Amino acid sequence: MAVLVNSSCRFPAVTAEGMAGPERILSPPEKICLEWWQSQAAGAGLYNPANTCFLNSVLQCLTYTPPLASYLLSGEHSRSCGERDICMLCVMEAHVSTALRCSACVLLPLAVIHALPLTCGSCGAVSDSFEAFLDMLLDIQAASSVTAALQDFVRPECLTDFRCSKCDELGATSKGFTIHQAPRVLTLGLKRFEYLTGRKLSQVVKYPEHLDLRPYTSQTDGEPLRYALYAVLVHRGDSSWAGHYFCYTKASNGLWYKMDDASVKPCGLDTVLRQQAYLLFYVRC
Repeated sequence: MAVLVNSSCRFPAVTAEGMAGPERILSPPEKICLEWWQSQAAGAGLYNPANTCFLNSVLQCLTYTPPLASYLLSGEHSRSCGERDICMLCVMEAHVSTALRCSACVLLPLAVIHALPLTCGSCGAVSDSFEAFLDMLLDIQAASSVTAALQDFVRPECLTDFRCSKCDELGATSKGFTIHQAPRVLTLGLKRFEYLTGRKLSQVVKYPEHLDLRPYTSQTDGEPLRYALYAVLVHRGDSSWAGHYFCYTKASNGLWYKMDDASVKPCGLDTVLRQQAYLLFYVRC
């Protein structure tokens, strides 16, 4: 899918297929690096001052996202940023730079915590703006693996009493979802918690180190779309109301580490693939 972007890269563009393009392009596609520039061990752990284990885990997964980390480490954003108020990318740039260059130490990510959106308890006003992000939420109630959940995700659903907007006839049809444009970084969210009760679905859901996304796209007969796992976020507990979050990340040296707040310990791939995953992070390879 070709994206037509104006020279300023500041406003939404329209693609050749009538889809809205990105509101802003941080880095041209040809400059995006999907691999690490250099090899090094895992960086800093993160203090948990007050139930921030989920924030810490997500922050670590983002820190070890190769294209994002490479962009932030280049310092390109802060050199051109004209934001006078709090800029989340500037905050992230400073944090990632410090975290990756500070091995065997523990940081308190106060700048990130203070930059998060806040909601007024009196009037409900939210001091934040929202932007689109790319992830896929997979139903795992009847799935024993991520590939099975993806198959369910793209399986067409039969609809009855459907009225066609073109011919105005009432009849049966089917609808389904497919991936139209493969992303460079893929985030899969497993629906571990029941909507009303918050009870956790703790069954084993297998997930691969390498994933081919091609069977779940609009064009299934093309070349394989291969992705490699680089981070896994895990919830330990019985419900969405309680428990603890930690994660496993793959550092630029190719080794895996368990990152549990302040604790950073090396681990094997077999351990990584045996977890009750909540979020899975893949990068195109």
